[in-house]
Amino acid sequence: MIRVLLADDQALVRSGFRALLGSQPDLEVVAEAADGAQALTVAREHRPDVVLMDIRMPGTDGLTATREITADAALSGTRVIVLTTFTEDSYVFEAIRGGASGFLVKDSEPADLIKAIRVVHAGEALLAPAVTRSLIAEFAARSRGGPAGGAQLDLLTDREREVLAEVAAGLSNEEIAGRLHMSPTTAKTHVSRAMTKLGARDRAQLVVLAYESGLVRPGWTG
Repeated sequence: MIRVLLADDQALVRSGFRALLGSQPDLEVVAEAADGAQALTVAREHRPDVVLMDIRMPGTDGLTATREITADAALSGTRVIVLTTFTEDSYVFEAIRGGASGFLVKDSEPADLIKAIRVVHAGEALLAPAVTRSLIAEFAARSRGGPAGGAQLDLLTDREREVLAEVAAGLSNEEIAGRLHMSPTTAKTHVSRAMTKLGARDRAQLVVLAYESGLVRPGWTG
């Protein structure tokens, strides 16, 4: 079972999500929260696999809660999906930079939400859509030379840099393997090594680091 925490200040929204996820045999809502502070508290209590986190909540917002959850060593196995009503919102980039594994707009199709939870739980990132990559690129370009600066890429081998660029283009391990003529297992190994060397929590942060370092540019498609 994939254990999910719902964090949204609107009870009706949480009720709808609970009903939707409850219809799936592999998904279980283990807790709910009406603001960021409560989300952090119940996350520490229940240690969910995935948190659906609304950004704009009263008191402690979802951005702050996301940072605190992803910084908590006891919650290293918890992934956060940010929910927003805005597709071009600077908070989305900040949430991903702060540790979220991706984002969805609230009016996404139910099937997309269910798929997103499964994808993030499997260790992937919700960054394949071009709109997401362009959003990250836009804000990363403004903070070029940040925590991942170009010098940090010197820690990577040439092959790992190639793989990182493909991750930034939204490719899966299987797609990277096909493009770079390697096995999916080898692609996964390169991704894991890049994450370790760059101190990235997951593939979402790898994408941010790739743009911040200048390895890839806005408009990059692989």
